[in-house]
Amino acid sequence: MMTTIVYTHAACMDHRPGAGHPEAPARLTAVLDALQTPEFSALQWRDAPRGTREQVALVHRPDFVDLIIDNAPTQGYVVLDGGDTVMSPGSLEAVMRCVGAACAGVDDVMSGAADNVFCATRPCGHHAEPSRAMGFCVFNQAAIAAVHAQEKHGLSRVAVVDFDVHHGNGTQAAFFDKPGLFYASSHQSPFYPGTGSRSETGVAHNIVNVPLARGADSSDFRAGNESDILPALKAFNPELLIISAGFDAHHLDPLAGLNLTDDDFAWITEELMKIADACCGGKVVSILEGGYSLEGLASGTAAHLRVMMGAK
Repeated sequence: MMTTIVYTHAACMDHRPGAGHPEAPARLTAVLDALQTPEFSALQWRDAPRGTREQVALVHRPDFVDLIIDNAPTQGYVVLDGGDTVMSPGSLEAVMRCVGAACAGVDDVMSGAADNVFCATRPCGHHAEPSRAMGFCVFNQAAIAAVHAQEKHGLSRVAVVDFDVHHGNGTQAAFFDKPGLFYASSHQSPFYPGTGSRSETGVAHNIVNVPLARGADSSDFRAGNESDILPALKAFNPELLIISAGFDAHHLDPLAGLNLTDDDFAWITEELMKIADACCGGKVVSILEGGYSLEGLASGTAAHLRVMMGAK
């Protein structure tokens, strides 16, 4: 069995964007409950450290970082993008713990302290662009982790693969002009945020997008990954693989229209782990993104972690 560390922090429960908002603390409760069962007793749990301003600024413009930090509320709410992305008094600490978890996960797999790492944190991050918060996301912890791996550990090729139902426009924007960073996404299209066409390929074909029509199912998802994403990832030959693990493509999800099952999340995890084993000694850091059916989020995450642990 693999050594799998899970990073989480109580502060991630204190991001509270308001009654009725889909990105609610109950999401993380569902994930933690699913992973704190006898089946997952071998997981090693760690408190996420607090990320630093310097880590955030690896991806985000300094003026944007200052804007978020300086305007974080001590009471009430600050609305960042027309209502989708809202900061409450606990939000800044939560997003800094997300960043800290992702960077600590990179450090753990690079040092050999873990075979792989899962960051059970919220809010999600893949829509956050270098100078803009959007789509429930404030800072982009997956992109930050990738650049942290380059800056701290000297890696030249880091990949992020994203199977959230929404395209990770923020990660794509951060990576587009950087040939040493690879981003691949399968996502519902047309859909929020409107990016992610096949024609968006990056400065060195380091961006791979697989749009899926509403109603797409297992066969569509697997075919798109087998034909486009997995071969491109293998050819890129990453020294570290980061997964943006969103579970809102689950057929139970109320906000989207794809029809994936837990078996699909297990399958893509297996395929990504095979490539990571071949390219980078299995070094994988997975970061929780979306998922708004509590049942689908819990069961999808469990399927993902079974494979990461080598228990499947």
